[in-house]
Amino acid sequence: MRARLLAVFVLAALAAGAAPGAARGFRAEVHLTALAGTRIAWYERGHGPPLAMLTGTGSTMAEWDPTLLRLLARRHRLILFDYPGVGRSGPWRGDSFDSLARATVSLLKATGAPRADVLGWSMGGFVAQRLAVDHPGRVSRLILAGTNPGGDRAVLGTPRAQAIDSEPHPSEAAILRELYPPDRQAEGRRFLRRLRRASRGGEVPDDFRVPAATVRRQVAAEDPWLRSNRNYRQLGGVEAPTLAAAGARDPVVPPLNLRRIAARVPRGRFARLPGAHAFLFQSRRRFARLVEGFLGGRPAGFAVRSARSARLER
Repeated sequence: MRARLLAVFVLAALAAGAAPGAARGFRAEVHLTALAGTRIAWYERGHGPPLAMLTGTGSTMAEWDPTLLRLLARRHRLILFDYPGVGRSGPWRGDSFDSLARATVSLLKATGAPRADVLGWSMGGFVAQRLAVDHPGRVSRLILAGTNPGGDRAVLGTPRAQAIDSEPHPSEAAILRELYPPDRQAEGRRFLRRLRRASRGGEVPDDFRVPAATVRRQVAAEDPWLRSNRNYRQLGGVEAPTLAAAGARDPVVPPLNLRRIAARVPRGRFARLPGAHAFLFQSRRRFARLVEGFLGGRPAGFAVRSARSARLER
């Protein structure tokens, strides 16, 4: 379950070149903040309550869909950053998602957001869960997208998806099958065009370097995550209201993972949206409305189930 597939996909597309495009008036200004033993590269956009954006394995802060960021930045101060060992950040001294959660807390405090809403996608969902468990006073509301609860409650994708996920250099066609459903491959290519324009215009940083050694260490951290039920047990004590969102056709992280998270967290809700692993990009406007409703404490009005309903679907 690795968003590094997206990183490979994006790097291949950027290498092919793209026409320059306007950044709609916003240009990303990257900051470097020294933390204990390393430094974190980050940028922000938008105004309002802080929303920390945690991306997946082998991915940088530049790889979020630009349209989704524009939508979320209308009412929130988005804080986007590179994990230690990734992109423009310094070395990663740890070896677990707990250590990445601690680094995230340190960064948020340094940026003047000691308490924030948190959105974690894919591996970022592992880090976000550890934030909510180990640092409950730092998380106002929690959004988990395309992730799993760990241990024997985690449901892995299809054998084909797992095989592609393990390939060091998967083909573009294989990557597209992971991120977008078979009948939405053109949408994946449109995403690439949006990202190329945003990168060339400065709306997102030109920040796509992910060392292979870091990817291997992030992937290695998934092994103890899947072997232990510790995280799933501790989700029962999460204080933050939690939205667990799934792609209805995600071959990497089946929706049952998010149902189980929503059922375990005391104030959990479950949502299923059209799409595969990149459903939050494919259904970006719908996802943004869902997020806005959840963070604003309002009913989203579609595709949302309470934790009790989620229990009935297990």
